[in-house]
Amino acid sequence: MSVHSLLSVVQDYLRDTVDPKIDAWLVHDYHDSNPAFRKVLGQEIGMITRPAYLYMPSAGEPVLVCHHVDAGKFDGLDIPLAIYRSRRSMVEELGKLLPSGAVVAMEYSPLGTLPRASKVDAGTVELVRSLGAEVESSADLVQHATQRWTELHLASHKRASAKLHAIVTEAFRYIGQNLSDGPTEFQVAEFIRRRFAEEGLVTADGPIVATNEHASDPHYEPLEHRSRPIVSGDWVLIDLWAKEDAEDSTYGDITWVAYVGDIVGEEHQRVFDVVTGARDEALSYLASEVKAGRFPQGFQADEAARRYIADRGYGEYFTHRLGHSISHEVHGDAVNLDSFETEDTRRIVPGICFSVEPGIYLPEFGVRSEIDVYMSEEGPQPTTEIQRDVVLIKP
Repeated sequence: MSVHSLLSVVQDYLRDTVDPKIDAWLVHDYHDSNPAFRKVLGQEIGMITRPAYLYMPSAGEPVLVCHHVDAGKFDGLDIPLAIYRSRRSMVEELGKLLPSGAVVAMEYSPLGTLPRASKVDAGTVELVRSLGAEVESSADLVQHATQRWTELHLASHKRASAKLHAIVTEAFRYIGQNLSDGPTEFQVAEFIRRRFAEEGLVTADGPIVATNEHASDPHYEPLEHRSRPIVSGDWVLIDLWAKEDAEDSTYGDITWVAYVGDIVGEEHQRVFDVVTGARDEALSYLASEVKAGRFPQGFQADEAARRYIADRGYGEYFTHRLGHSISHEVHGDAVNLDSFETEDTRRIVPGICFSVEPGIYLPEFGVRSEIDVYMSEEGPQPTTEIQRDVVLIKP
């Protein structure tokens, strides 16, 4: 989307937002410190070496404040440039855009409450305020303008997710077929990475392949030097995420668990049932809220699942948020399902995709069940296969 196409989206949002009333979106960037800057510009602009400010008012044309050494990088954007050379002239150009009492949204989060939404340094916020403007968080605006999916994004996600499910199934089969050799966690991760390449999937990192107490570490990384062989009687957790190797593709992210043997142990089964019950409780809560005409806030979905786990005696072992937004990165910039690590007050609005992944991490083993969900106008739509039973791995 071009910056001018996005401007109409932003201006509609600013005109409709009354609490607080925001006059403009001021997108600041310095050396790629703020991903929203390039997303909003909508095209490749090369290396930017000086502070830049994109001013998008609730009415009127945008203005880009930039240093003269970077000005040529913005050719073709068809945006008026306010070019500065010195620090003093930069402040003067900003002052022209920010009348006293203006309220601007920036990538700032009061008290660092939402780290994912906090990209602008404290000094820049101080500068803007020194010019007489008030600064509000742009967290909801960023979500509205840059994180809602098109049908093409959703289709890309579903294709990637279908491949992820096929690959995790193959990975469990690979363990069984090679059980006599004691395949290591690292070797299984390498198998998954090979399958990614063969299926045209890419990822920045991962996957997680974790057995027994390693699965109690939510972000365990199976490095070759510390990876253990998988043997009969082991509990296995696999978390894998990837997207198509194509422009504008979107991620899928799933976690499945398995037991190497014929019958799942009583405690493993009990914890699995609580985790999947919490997952389903969160989905049910989201669906009921939308049916009642409300799109809930991220922290509320987390609370629903967390209550379910706590009521069954495992509350202290659920040690992370319920879920994260998903976009072109596996962790997107939209609402997270979180009342624990933060309190995410952003609403889960139509067009947003997110994970639902409750977990219980005991000293001996950990269980997590992760699905992806797309919020439509009609309600939450799971986009990945839902694990109902523990996978049994047999030779």
